[in-house]
Amino acid sequence: MTSIIKEYTKLDRSILNIIVVEFFVQMINVSFMSILPLYMKVEGYSDSEYAHFTSYRYLGMLALALALGMYIKGRKILPMFYIAAVGVPLFGLLILIGVHIHSTSLLMVSHLLWGTAYTFIQIPILPYILRNVPVHQHTSAITLNFATWSIASILSFLFIGVFNTINPELFNEKHLLFGIVTLSFSGIYFIMKVSRQEHVPALEEKRSSMKGYDWKIIFKALIPTSIIALGAGFTIPFISLFFSNVHGMTTAEFSYMSFAASFIVAYAALWVPKIKQGIGYRRAVPLTQSLAIMALVVMATTQYYSDVSTAVVIAIVFYLVRQPLMNIAAPMTSDITMKYVGARNREMTSGLTSAIWSGSTFFSAIIFGILRHLDVDYVNIFLITAALYSIGVVWYIILIHDYDKREKAGLI
Repeated sequence: MTSIIKEYTKLDRSILNIIVVEFFVQMINVSFMSILPLYMKVEGYSDSEYAHFTSYRYLGMLALALALGMYIKGRKILPMFYIAAVGVPLFGLLILIGVHIHSTSLLMVSHLLWGTAYTFIQIPILPYILRNVPVHQHTSAITLNFATWSIASILSFLFIGVFNTINPELFNEKHLLFGIVTLSFSGIYFIMKVSRQEHVPALEEKRSSMKGYDWKIIFKALIPTSIIALGAGFTIPFISLFFSNVHGMTTAEFSYMSFAASFIVAYAALWVPKIKQGIGYRRAVPLTQSLAIMALVVMATTQYYSDVSTAVVIAIVFYLVRQPLMNIAAPMTSDITMKYVGARNREMTSGLTSAIWSGSTFFSAIIFGILRHLDVDYVNIFLITAALYSIGVVWYIILIHDYDKREKAGLI
């Protein structure tokens, strides 16, 4: 374990500071995705209303994603992180105010702007790492970047769970979310400590030229991402509502469960470089994702017998199993995708990846809202996710096989 941690400490300090900024951004993202729906539920909003407002967040990401992916090609990336460090907590604060005063217009606008601000770190972070980190440290840097979600989840859920247990009335959902957003302004301090020097690859063709990209390769690489993103949109933003409405979990109980899941995810993520060396991506990606799908199905189907006392225990156990398995695959699939498309396609691929996730989640949130308005059970919605994930895994197997062929042919 010590040797694994040493690999991460060898990363350049500026890279580590950027990842700390990502951590504070993810603290808001994690808490909003998990606790905001519970806060809105307390304020009288329905599942379909929450889905409607959160869809604007993903619309904001979608609106900027492709343009930003094209813009950063041949340009400095660092200024983008300043926008995210300031904008994400600022617009997060406006979202909470909008919920408190029940302002529909403020909720829509602030969600939209939150999504655009988040995009300024979501899209450029991988190209920035690949530009400024030595090749032999790529896997470690990418893995640590993905681990910010888990580390932010651990601290956020521990904060929420402990304080909500101490005094549920004083430390309710509203006050806890305001506290996390205020704390996340600390990211501004760390972005100020990042070195202004960065490597910017020479621009070989005009930025506006669409002919400068290998579109066949890009589209083939993004097929499994598109399928899995569509499925994830039906589940990830609404998991707290599943445990609250189906199994009667309180905010503190859900936070403790999520804390445990995030701790397991963070620990498992540290082993990604070792997994790569041990069994390789070709086996690791389909294996971990297939097991994660099975765990999701078992968790979802507990709704069929939710009146049985053991149902909630089974749901918790398989949620804890699913989280690390699905999240372990994320840095591996991102590493494969970025190397598969090649250096000149990375910025465009990063932009399209963000657009796909944002667009898929946007449409999934709308469909989820419609389905819940029609009283479709959570289990049936989550099973749609499992089916889409299964198709995505098959496509990743095809992609990895083609990656191996291109690598042997000297194309990668």
